[in-house]
Amino acid sequence: MARTLIFLLALAPAGTAHAQAVQIKPLGEARLRYETVDQDGLAANAEALTLRLRGGVEAKADRWSALIEGQGNLAIVEDYFDGLHGAATRPIVADPRNIALTRAQLRYVAPGFAVTAGRQRIGFDDERFVGSVGFRQNGQSYDAVRAEVTPVKGVKVDLAYAWSVRTIWGIDGAGGRQQAVSGDNVFANVAAQTPVGKLSGFAYLVDQDEAAMQGFRMSSQSYGARLDGSQKAGKAKIAYQLSYARQSDWHRNPNDYSADYYLADVAVDFGGPRLGAGYEILGASGGTALTSFQTPLATGFKFQGWADKYLVTPPDGVRDLYASAGWSWKAVGPLKAVTVQAAYHDYRSDRAARSYGDEIDLLASAKLGKITGSVRYAHYNADGFATDTDKFWLQLDWML
Repeated sequence: MARTLIFLLALAPAGTAHAQAVQIKPLGEARLRYETVDQDGLAANAEALTLRLRGGVEAKADRWSALIEGQGNLAIVEDYFDGLHGAATRPIVADPRNIALTRAQLRYVAPGFAVTAGRQRIGFDDERFVGSVGFRQNGQSYDAVRAEVTPVKGVKVDLAYAWSVRTIWGIDGAGGRQQAVSGDNVFANVAAQTPVGKLSGFAYLVDQDEAAMQGFRMSSQSYGARLDGSQKAGKAKIAYQLSYARQSDWHRNPNDYSADYYLADVAVDFGGPRLGAGYEILGASGGTALTSFQTPLATGFKFQGWADKYLVTPPDGVRDLYASAGWSWKAVGPLKAVTVQAAYHDYRSDRAARSYGDEIDLLASAKLGKITGSVRYAHYNADGFATDTDKFWLQLDWML
């Protein structure tokens, strides 16, 4: 946090020189979640009832803003292994008790330019490589400086340097599940709007510069490109994503490897019903642990199923062939933004294409006033990797 405060203090005098009427905005949100996990091979199920509270304030004056936010996560029912506390005879639910300063940032915005310094949330594109892990109660933030530049209309240059990653493990984090991981992380994304969608090139240099993090083996450099677009087809809307990246070892990583990433995804929205399908590959190198394509800073819950079996890519990589279907309504009686959806995943290794297993994910959600409620279910059927697992969630979110 020392570097964060230095940046904030360095920038603060410039802000006072442009003092204007200050606008104050309070920040507040709460999330109550029940999660249960039944996993083969463990003596007991996991049951977790957790309550996350966040509060803070944002002050704006002219082009400057300052934001500070803290949070606490309370375990009301803690019959689970949170990765740090409890018995490992139960499945893991990665929401440990915590109290933390989640954001403390100073931001300057001008036409075509913005810079944010301090503790902040960072996400690039779909958060496949760098994200804030929003689903987990503690989330992930970064002690960083980020600059967003629009040199010409339709082109954006997004650069960030992060010297510390504040992980989901919170204040009691230790060992391979640390409170924070230091390192010289560099993220760069250059995007241009084209007639077929947003075309971007990226470089994500992840530096896990601590021996406790797999002996530096999670440090990597990934370079790639992504296309994200949509087109009208009559009354329907077709959305598509294409992405490719090449990853290799970086900085102090003792492994010598290179692996590829591929994504092809398409979804058709008929104004209510929605169908989708995709194929994602996190490739393997030589079949040795941590020489496959890794994304340790990603919002992993969004990808490869909600059972969280592939947060660390297996040595032989993983291929995920998936399909989804859903339906959305703007309103159903007093409920707003009503959604139901289902997804199916078939997992195989990248090397030798062996079967890993398959998964079904189900979701229903709706909003009533300022409260959003959701019900989720995930069933992972193991066939060569991990073990059979069922997960169920009930969740209420409120935002000020």
